[in-house]
Amino acid sequence: QVQLVESGGGLVQAGESLRLSCKTSGRTFINSAMGWFRQAPGKAREFVAAINDSGLRTVYADSVKGRFTITRVSAQNMLYLQMNSLKPEDTAVYFCAARRLAAGTVHEGDYDFWGQGTQVTVSS
Repeated sequence: QVQLVESGGGLVQAGESLRLSCKTSGRTFINSAMGWFRQAPGKAREFVAAINDSGLRTVYADSVKGRFTITRVSAQNMLYLQMNSLKPEDTAVYFCAARRLAAGTVHEGDYDFWGQGTQVTVSS
């Protein structure tokens, strides 16, 4: 059974940092791109960041560029999202996702496997 399990969410103040983690199991994702998406209350899920299979190519949403960093340690089946200078508008449930193909994309529909999400709340 394929599982993606996010952790690391919480309540922080604006300007602080959090690191989200995603642990995968049940299938190897060494040759798979992975990404982070988020969904704020009352809004559609949106792309945050993606990383290709090798970890050498990344792409970010404009709203997080320069503040968030996506990394992976494939040998440990781990994906990370370092979030710095957090803003209240970053408040959302954050989802880890993986696709069967190697190239990262910004499209939610391109991802085949999803975690349950972890809540991030940023107070002003």
